[in-house]
Amino acid sequence: MAKNHGSQVKDDELYEELRDKGHSKEKAARIANAKANAAQHPFKKGGKSPAYEAWSKDELYRRAKEIGIRGRSQMHKGALIDAIRHH
Repeated sequence: MAKNHGSQVKDDELYEELRDKGHSKEKAARIANAKANAAQHPFKKGGKSPAYEAWSKDELYRRAKEIGIRGRSQMHKGALIDAIRHH
């Protein structure tokens, strides 16, 4: 049985499953809450943006800066992609 995480997490079972898979607390809560909301579809493929591999290093750097990834100036393109995906 999943631990009750209070009113901040709407689907405790999914939250625990995602945490066990290595997701951050923030990401697990965001997905669990979206999944519990019928108007949102967190597991549905979305977005029209091209894959990160198609972005330039400068575009990736700007995105990493927007979301606050530390050490981005020392990262190569592959590391930036990995850091953005796992933020």
